[in-house]
Amino acid sequence: MLEAAGLFALGLLLLALGGDSIVKGSAGLAQRLGASPFVAGLVLVAFATSLPEIAVNVHAIALGQPDLALGNAVGSNVVNFGLTLGAAALAAPLLVRWRSLGPLLLVLVLGTLAVIVLGLDGTLGRLEGLGLLLAFVVAMAFAFARSRREAPELQAEMAALARTSSDLALNLVRFAIAAALLYFGSRLVVANALPLGDWLGLSTLLTGLIPVAIGTALPEIAAAVVAARRGQGDLVVGHVVGSSVFNLLVIVGAMALWQPLVLPGLLLRYALPAALAFALVIYPMLRGDLRVGRGEGAILLAGFVVWLAVELWLVGSAGTVATVG
Repeated sequence: MLEAAGLFALGLLLLALGGDSIVKGSAGLAQRLGASPFVAGLVLVAFATSLPEIAVNVHAIALGQPDLALGNAVGSNVVNFGLTLGAAALAAPLLVRWRSLGPLLLVLVLGTLAVIVLGLDGTLGRLEGLGLLLAFVVAMAFAFARSRREAPELQAEMAALARTSSDLALNLVRFAIAAALLYFGSRLVVANALPLGDWLGLSTLLTGLIPVAIGTALPEIAAAVVAARRGQGDLVVGHVVGSSVFNLLVIVGAMALWQPLVLPGLLLRYALPAALAFALVIYPMLRGDLRVGRGEGAILLAGFVVWLAVELWLVGSAGTVATVG
C-alpha cells in the first residue's frame, strides 16, 4: 500500500507541473491570437487551474470509473470553498473587487440546485447535461460582457497574471510538456487511487470525493494562501467560483451528455447539498462588504472539517453506506 500511496503522490506532482505548464502556454497563445492580457487572465483564473481535475476525470471515465470522476468533480467544489478559500482567508483577509463574481456564484447556486432536483430520480440524462453546458455558455458570455466595467486595478492584476512570452514555438513546447505530464499524472492518480481507497475502506465515489479531490487541490491551496498574503483576493475568490462553476456545469454536464449519469444517494443527500451550502454561505459575503475575513475563513474551514467527518462516519457505518450509496 505504501507503493500505491507513493505513486498516487507522484501522480499529483505531475498533474501540478502539467497544470502550470498549460496555464503558461494558454496565456502565451491567447495573447498571440490577439486576446487582451486581461481577458487571458480571466480565463486562466477561472478555468485553467481545473485542467488537472479534467485530466483525472477523463482518465477515470476511459477506465470505466464514472463514480470516481463524479466524486472528484463534486468533491472539488466542496474543497474549493471549504479548504482552499477557508485556508486563504485565514492566512489574510480577502478583498474582492470582481463584481461579476456575485452573479457567477448565483449561477453556481442555481446549477447545484438544478442537479439535485433533476437527479432525484437517480439519473442525469443527456438533455439535462446539455442544459448544464448551455447554462455555462450563457454565464460566461455575461461575465465577459461585464468585464470592461471591472475596476482598473482588477484589470491590471489580471493582465499581470497572464503576461508571458507569446513565442509560438515556446508555447507549443509548453503544451506538449503539459499534455505528457497531465496524461501520466492522471494515469498514476486513477490507477493508484482505487487500491488506496480500498485500503481506506472507501467506495469509488468516496475515493473521488475525498483523497482525489483533496489531493488534486493541494497545489491550488498553496497558491491561494500565497495570493492571499499578497493581497490578491480577487485571484483567490475568482479561482474558487470559476473553477466550481466549471466543475459543475462543464464536467458534470459533459459526463451526462456523453452517457446518462447515475447519481448515487450519497452524492444527492450529502455531497451536493454540502457544495450548495458553501456557495450559499459565500454569497452574502460577496454581496455585502466584498471581504472574506479571517473569521469567515475559520467558519469555512470548520464547515469543511464537519463535512469530512460526516463522510468518514458514513464509511464507518456500513449499513448507512449501503443505504445511501
